[in-house]
Amino acid sequence: MAIITLTTDLGLKDHYVASIKGAIFSQIPEVTIVDITHNIEAFNISQAAFVIRNCYKNFPQGSIHILGVDAELSLENSHLAVFSNGHYFIGTDNGCFSLLFDELKPEKIVELNISQNTDSLTFPIKDVFVIAACHIARGGSLEIIGKEINEFKDVKTELKPVIEHESEINKDIIKGAVIYIDSYGNAATNINKKLFEQERKGRNFIILFGRENEKISKIVEKYKDAHEGEKLAIFGTNGMLEIAQNKGRATDLLGLKLHDYIRIEFKGE
Repeated sequence: MAIITLTTDLGLKDHYVASIKGAIFSQIPEVTIVDITHNIEAFNISQAAFVIRNCYKNFPQGSIHILGVDAELSLENSHLAVFSNGHYFIGTDNGCFSLLFDELKPEKIVELNISQNTDSLTFPIKDVFVIAACHIARGGSLEIIGKEINEFKDVKTELKPVIEHESEINKDIIKGAVIYIDSYGNAATNINKKLFEQERKGRNFIILFGRENEKISKIVEKYKDAHEGEKLAIFGTNGMLEIAQNKGRATDLLGLKLHDYIRIEFKGE
């Protein structure tokens, strides 16, 4: 049975999500539709890419993922279907795909040439993406619904951590940033566990943030390893460093915001 997932910035107040699902069921009544989220901030492609990147691998191979954020067609942004890592992705070439596949080259990209059944161009998630998704779900090839292209036109790159070595004082530094804040107020950074351990080399460390007047000197394995209300650092299920608070909202407690800098210092041999 085909699986189609939905990730949008449409919210749940209006009729839009129901219309999308109705259009899918009208074509394939037995399909499974999964709502990843409809609470992406309006037009926030970075947030959409982060969410999809951290969950799509948990779905079976062959799943079809509709990305409905900033979806309108324009002279600059075309509609695409992408096959990568055993999954299909459908959305707009607005930078979201380049963020999603930041370190993974897609196996096939096609620019969609689907004819709509309506003159309205304001709801491509329903009028274009659904048609493409259902075509794929029925076993159709990408070449039937689009022209193959080699790369994304709108390319945005994600901020990467920076490594600095201060040999005079025997100190190594990782400079990163907050890239996502979840519904619990946990601040996810762009520093992953592999990079952290690579630079740490068994040394003591200190994590600085919030104008560097907030400090954490250990990383816990689970949130409850810290006292209730205490700030903490933890590697999340996606392997990225988080600044959090046990039974609280770290972003409220510490004033952390998107793109705030995070600094990790390692000293000694």
